Amino acid sequence: MTLAVDTRTWAGATVPVVDIAGYFSGDTAEKRRVAREVGEACRTIGFLVVSGHGVPASLIERMHATSRAFFDLPDSAKRRSMTPDPNIYRGYYAIGSNAVAYSRDDLVAPPDHREIFSINRVAVDETDPYYTSPLGRRIFAANIWPEAVPDFRATWTEYYRTMEKLSRDLMRMFALALDLDEFWFDDKIDKHMTNLIASNYPDQPEELPNGQLRAGPHTDYGSLTILKTEDKPGGLEVLDARGNWSPVSIVPDTFIINLGDLMAQWTNDRWVSTMHRVVNPPRERAIGSRRQSLVFFHQPNYDAMVECLPSCHGDGAKYAPITSGEHLLMKMAKMQDVGRADKSTA
Repeated sequence: MTLAVDTRTWAGATVPVVDIAGYFSGDTAEKRRVAREVGEACRTIGFLVVSGHGVPASLIERMHATSRAFFDLPDSAKRRSMTPDPNIYRGYYAIGSNAVAYSRDDLVAPPDHREIFSINRVAVDETDPYYTSPLGRRIFAANIWPEAVPDFRATWTEYYRTMEKLSRDLMRMFALALDLDEFWFDDKIDKHMTNLIASNYPDQPEELPNGQLRAGPHTDYGSLTILKTEDKPGGLEVLDARGNWSPVSIVPDTFIINLGDLMAQWTNDRWVSTMHRVVNPPRERAIGSRRQSLVFFHQPNYDAMVECLPSCHGDGAKYAPITSGEHLLMKMAKMQDVGRADKSTA
């Protein structure tokens, strides 16, 4: 069956632009039509661009503005929002604090040339043992809220809750596309442990050393990622099936969605978690290339068991079962291990 979707094409790959409005307003047949289009992108590329998502442009603009205002603060003010515990991923991280390439055991990539602010869930039930267990207290540690930017907490909280709803709806589209009940994933994501981050990629008046990138090659860790970014020089590139790095176009009024490792494992590699990176701007356009991205790294409940779905077994499961929490903690520890000897100079 040929799917009627708009596309953007690069060397050997096609990124569908899927209008998902029909999922929210249509009948069962319309929901399944949208799910088929989404599923086709997940199967072939692992990336898609969604329009018709219903997220107000005014909220996105406020989120960008408050985040930019934080990154504009003096360094000393930003550092007051750093985590007191390196094992808890919260608050501000200065340039060079993280290296996403380490999460794939890449021993040659330098740290990422970006600064980050990160939060997790904006509200938890303190009477629920899921959140108050030793692991729960670590994963759902309190967020850090900078006081120097008015409306920062309110805006980030509203945006987080809006992304929660959109990710839930996308997971329901995934379920339909995988021949599952529409709500199959609901009880595996109702207590998700998702990080929302803003990444600030500054201008680069001087060329970076040792092949350093804004963000090194990596795959994402969880189920899906919702990205809102700016159309500035130096941006997202995807590794296509031919082994070529190719840019992802920025389409107005859309979000970029990509699959994470857990969705690839759930589907037994029927769907793909695609390698991607954020490159530096061309030298002639480096001034004025400051770029900001808002990223919602959707991660299922920490006790959700990720194992081959009933509709994806084929010739047998490729991956051993693993919980969402085990997988995330392993990846995060590697990403933050920027001090290990020889990694940035190898």
